[in-house]
Amino acid sequence: MSVAAQYADKISDSYLPGGKYMCNCNKGKFYITTPIYYPSGNPHIGHCYTTVACDSIARYKRMQGYDVMFLTGTDEHGLKIETKAAEKGVTPQEYVDEIVAIFKNLWEYMGISYDRYIRTTDDYHVESVQKIFKELYDRGYIYKGEYTGKYCTPCESFWTESQLVDGKCPDCGREVIEAKEEAYFFKMSPFADRLEELLTKTDYLRPKTRAIELVNNFIKPGLEDLCVSRTSFTWGIPVSFDEKHVIYVWVDALSNYITALGYLNDKYDDYDKFWPADVHMVAKDIMRFHALIWPAMLMALDLPLPKHLAVHGWITFNGQKMSKSLGNVVDPMILGQRYGADAIRYHIMREMALGADSSFSNEIMINRINSDLANGFGNLVSRTVAMVIKYFGGTLITDREEGDFDSELITMIEGLRDKVDSFVDETQLQNALAEIFTLVARANKYIDETEPWVLAKDETKKARLASVLYNLLEAIRVSATLLKAFMPATMPKALKQIGCSEEMASYENAGKYGVLPVDVTVEKGEVLFPRIDVDKEIEALNEFIKNNA
Repeated sequence: MSVAAQYADKISDSYLPGGKYMCNCNKGKFYITTPIYYPSGNPHIGHCYTTVACDSIARYKRMQGYDVMFLTGTDEHGLKIETKAAEKGVTPQEYVDEIVAIFKNLWEYMGISYDRYIRTTDDYHVESVQKIFKELYDRGYIYKGEYTGKYCTPCESFWTESQLVDGKCPDCGREVIEAKEEAYFFKMSPFADRLEELLTKTDYLRPKTRAIELVNNFIKPGLEDLCVSRTSFTWGIPVSFDEKHVIYVWVDALSNYITALGYLNDKYDDYDKFWPADVHMVAKDIMRFHALIWPAMLMALDLPLPKHLAVHGWITFNGQKMSKSLGNVVDPMILGQRYGADAIRYHIMREMALGADSSFSNEIMINRINSDLANGFGNLVSRTVAMVIKYFGGTLITDREEGDFDSELITMIEGLRDKVDSFVDETQLQNALAEIFTLVARANKYIDETEPWVLAKDETKKARLASVLYNLLEAIRVSATLLKAFMPATMPKALKQIGCSEEMASYENAGKYGVLPVDVTVEKGEVLFPRIDVDKEIEALNEFIKNNA
């Protein structure tokens, strides 16, 4: 029996007619991945979005009680790395080691809670990839031939003439070169029908609108065989049975999702537990590789397919895709040091909708921080805590009196978690955050409607005042509990200010009203999100950019 079949025998088919997926994972297991990033330069805010989004989902699933595996990493082989290293006068390994350290440092700063970090230079990954390549060759899906075509060095992608845009790479817009060399190829055409069914008849691809684009542009014209080895450079994984060839990009890079679990290696033993993945999240420029090539490879190996591929757009800067190749990167570390990591996490998730591009500017970011975080959530917490301290000495009395506007707010509090659950399950984080901040806005409006400062002047209204403030504290508790997944550094501080213990801030309690003690005690704390002077900050940022150009 083949090595792949040994694994495949343990697992049911990954999808059924009608788009329903089966998985041998026990209920409560959840596997989410970022793409593995190419370390040809420092990480930018586009990398940050994907990683923060996956981290937020992973944190939310853990909060729900799932056993989570969250994978990220780096794709470290290829001509571009070899060239960059030579320019710096270091070995390719030394070069990627330096850049990977920067990636890991940023992820630590941004609060990324990955469970595993894979590098394609890891020995166990190299071992697995060589076995996978040989398995595909033995099954007749890989053959030797000669490649002649258009090649984009920055993107490390081959293109047909028809796929070029004005004769240039359709992804980055750069010049392509003629490439001709002996190579191994992976047969794509045997999987055309199954791929079309996967894209059109299941919910694999999110958003599904992307499916027709892929079918019309790649499947209908006829899937071309894929170049999977190179001889023009040496920085890569050697083909075990033909070592003048190195395994080219996609067999190497895409396999990480299973090699990181221990597929065909002894490093880990998590494959049977976590595969198939629940969510692969990628940007749209590598969508086709994950929607066509990766499923085809798994089909060829008789392995289950991932459940979902979530595709987000680009963060654009002045109308252009933000990328290292184009030179318009924004350093998330610098932004985080000025505004806090959680503020950056919130902004990029709140601004970007799944499947759509998002325009980035410092002014948009600052205004979002001010409106939602400083004036919205932060103001709600500080006003409420201040009023409990001013009117009750920090501890609410136990007497209560219901009144106007209570029921609407309480209904929103009780219903929020289920709404957020649904959006997180659909990887629609922008909408999940919008729902939470709808409650925040409603709570701020509730203050204006109930006028606690007026109630405080009448001793007979103390019970009513206590009810109003308690309702506000409960709105904060539920909002902050759900926001912990998205802003993990700040929300514990907010919960502490309102007298909410870790137990009270559980996922289970996020679906309830009335969890805080009736005589809850609050404490004044630091300003959670200081308001930013937009004009002064833009001036300071422009000066910084000028000095560091």
